Amino acid sequence: SADDTTRFTTDNDLKPRYNIAPTQSIACVRTADDGDHRDCSMMRWGLLPPWAKELSIGNRMINARSETVHEKRSFKQAFQKRRCLIPADGYFEWMKTPDGKQPFMIQRPDHGMLAMAGLWETNKHFGGETPLHSVTILTTAANETTKHIHDRMPVFLDAEHWDRWLSSDDEKFLRDLLRPAGNDLLEPIAVSKTVNSPRNDSPACVQPIDDLQPIDDHRDSKDANDQHRDEGHNRGDDESDQPSLF
Repeated sequence: SADDTTRFTTDNDLKPRYNIAPTQSIACVRTADDGDHRDCSMMRWGLLPPWAKELSIGNRMINARSETVHEKRSFKQAFQKRRCLIPADGYFEWMKTPDGKQPFMIQRPDHGMLAMAGLWETNKHFGGETPLHSVTILTTAANETTKHIHDRMPVFLDAEHWDRWLSSDDEKFLRDLLRPAGNDLLEPIAVSKTVNSPRNDSPACVQPIDDLQPIDDHRDSKDANDQHRDEGHNRGDDESDQPSLF
């Protein structure tokens, strides 16, 4: 059940984060090795498949397109056997305004927790005696609430599906979960440009800003994402640019 899924063990001292960049560690809830409970592990953001011998490969796989994840070499095995939940308050995207690229924190209206669908892998080429664990976040088409900011969004899972996402072997059921969030789940909030730099990680990154005048032409969403990459957030997957998360 969803309640069982939220009861997990962790040896990590989890602290609030306000601006998590690719290649940094993020918290992931997965089925423990004994199969009897969940654990919360810190994993490198940017999937490194077992065959990868260069860390830079992970920089290109921070996200995975849900439409093809079941057939791509980099993600197929993880989709079948190593799925996880990534808890977060929301994610960031950038949009063109008269004052430049404006970051938005896309979150629940009630500020509740979200669970993103993720995949994890173990790579023995890195980490010495302890293999490196890494993770990617699944994305899908944006919903009506967010598509004017970017045409993609993370896959968010309802609590009633958390347990089966982690344990099911029914591929059709799992693929059916990989859909845009309901239009009423999220709301975009314009926030401080403090978040533009991955060096900043404080409550100022999610500070709302009032009285913005966004441009109604959203064809420049890729430019907005390019700025995020230029500021030090390496993004993308094996097919195309994806949303900047957290």
